[in-house]
Amino acid sequence: SGATCPLCGTIMTMSDLRAEGKRGHLGQVMTAVVVAGQNGKEYRPPTDHEREMARKAGEKVEEVFADIPFGVPDEPLPSENALGMRIPKYGFKTWGDLFTPRQLLALGVFVETLSSSKPRYADAGYPVAWSQALYAYLAVSVDRLADRCSTLCTWDIGYEKINHTFSRYALPICWDYAEVNTLSDATGNYYSAVEWATRYIAHGLCATNAAPVPYTGHASATSLGTAKEFDLVLTDPPYYDAIPYSDLMDFFYIWLKRTVAELNEEFSLAFDDSHTPKWDHDQNDGELIEDESRFGGNQQAARDAYEHGMYRAFLACHNVLKEGGLMGLVFANKQPDAWETLVAALVRAGFFVDASWPIATEMGSGLRHHGRASLGSSVWLVCRKRPKTARPGWYDRVLEEMRERMRGRLRDFWDAGSRGPDFVWAATGPALESYSRHPVVKNADRPGETMSVGEFLQHVRRFVVDFQVGRVLSAESEDRVGDLDDVTSYYLLHRKDFGMDAAPAGAVILYALSCGLSDSDLAGRCDLISKSGSSYTLKPWHKRTGRDLGDTRGDEPPPLIDRIHKLMHLWRAGDVRRVDEYVDRQGLRLNELFSRVLQAIIELSSNQERSTLESISNHLKTSRPTKPKPKGTQGTLGDMA
Repeated sequence: SGATCPLCGTIMTMSDLRAEGKRGHLGQVMTAVVVAGQNGKEYRPPTDHEREMARKAGEKVEEVFADIPFGVPDEPLPSENALGMRIPKYGFKTWGDLFTPRQLLALGVFVETLSSSKPRYADAGYPVAWSQALYAYLAVSVDRLADRCSTLCTWDIGYEKINHTFSRYALPICWDYAEVNTLSDATGNYYSAVEWATRYIAHGLCATNAAPVPYTGHASATSLGTAKEFDLVLTDPPYYDAIPYSDLMDFFYIWLKRTVAELNEEFSLAFDDSHTPKWDHDQNDGELIEDESRFGGNQQAARDAYEHGMYRAFLACHNVLKEGGLMGLVFANKQPDAWETLVAALVRAGFFVDASWPIATEMGSGLRHHGRASLGSSVWLVCRKRPKTARPGWYDRVLEEMRERMRGRLRDFWDAGSRGPDFVWAATGPALESYSRHPVVKNADRPGETMSVGEFLQHVRRFVVDFQVGRVLSAESEDRVGDLDDVTSYYLLHRKDFGMDAAPAGAVILYALSCGLSDSDLAGRCDLISKSGSSYTLKPWHKRTGRDLGDTRGDEPPPLIDRIHKLMHLWRAGDVRRVDEYVDRQGLRLNELFSRVLQAIIELSSNQERSTLESISNHLKTSRPTKPKPKGTQGTLGDMA
């Protein structure tokens, strides 16, 4: 939220820090040096000599880069409003600003040394193609070194090693960074960069040893031609507004430019531009991500460009596929809007989903997943061309077909261990098999209206929620829980997955949407969750003290979870008569769903909460419906604590 100025003691807000950064008032202070000791790594304060050497490195930067193509990296950073980019907000203007003078000096020396090594390949008798390939591999090693050699590299306290720049798909500000000794034997040195590149090359050559020589082309995905010559198109399309691909790629591009741009004519053409391709307004084409900073801050224009671009790309794939050809694509995103856009583009381009699988593709470790609602699996879709004779579908039939198709698949996914947000999106593939077989889905009850992708996916998410809640309630079929209210459904999903601990905001938002709610509804009107930073926590029953908790408002009965929490308050107050009257007034005594939800929460709770719920459950099993209370009498529970 801010920091205290060490000179005057003034508390500075984040806005103050950003303003000072843009004025050029942010600097660096060396705070510690890590050295190898007898018992492992040791930490000590820096010496005056070490500080002086770091300062003097800046005096050599211009000299080293004088003979390197394009010189010191002065290419501008993305806009401060660009997707995933936070560093420009603090006064960083060029890609070179991400490196200390000593880091720039080290990287420059490696680039210069690599360039001067070219004649040695010919002297060693290597053919030209081999020499250029070897040089390119070493250039990749310099890029890998740069990933461990920027001011965005943090220090891993647990493993006592340097982390790399890209802990996630963004470039955030880093207040405490680590600077690696590139010639040491510690993590992040140049030798390890070469070793990792060598490992991949050996693996890649082995994997492709018997494969034919591929043809690679450099072109837009929206202009693939019209010849129906391919049996398969395989694509991993951009994930909506999740990753700023080309902006992140520029981090490596600027160093590759300086190492390989003069290797041969082909490389010179490939690295002719200052940055990797972005959106070209004149051509109405370019990188397909939803980033409003490329459209003057106009979010709708950015969304329209992405949606139409995805359609054009899928249409191009449709045009080059043979009639019996397949298109395979992989998609992982926890935002409903992203899925709606993908499905709409697929259907509009003439494809239908023929098969789908959720496949675990993401590593669970790493900073990218810490405290986040990152998905652990991707949904893989196999698509075919929709027959030209395909007829429009009808609302009720498509939904029923979807349910029949999904019942068995959901059981398979559940038995395979899929849970949480992954489980919700794993079901999307099989559901699309029903919807996408029709060019349009009509509504018989509303002539002239069609079912949108968003409306269909909302039905899908609700069906999945009912399935999951059914498992929590130990129901044999999701049909038995179809009448459960949205708020209680959400509560059970949250309680099952996260208990009373903090839950990532992404998972909360997805579950809320699946239940027809929003996180603001749950935190405000429903008073069910509380927010802290980027996470949400369920409010304990004893902190839900609204005066109308569990009372009927208008024509809608209160959520079952509200009624259970109301009963807990009445029980702890010690008035058995009021407990029985409330149960009978709300019609809970013979309500099977109420009994199932109550039992499920008992199984999910512990200690005092479980004791109170079990006492209520036992009382309801043995008590009888209330009769009108004679005036002047009082029924009590005594001390039930």
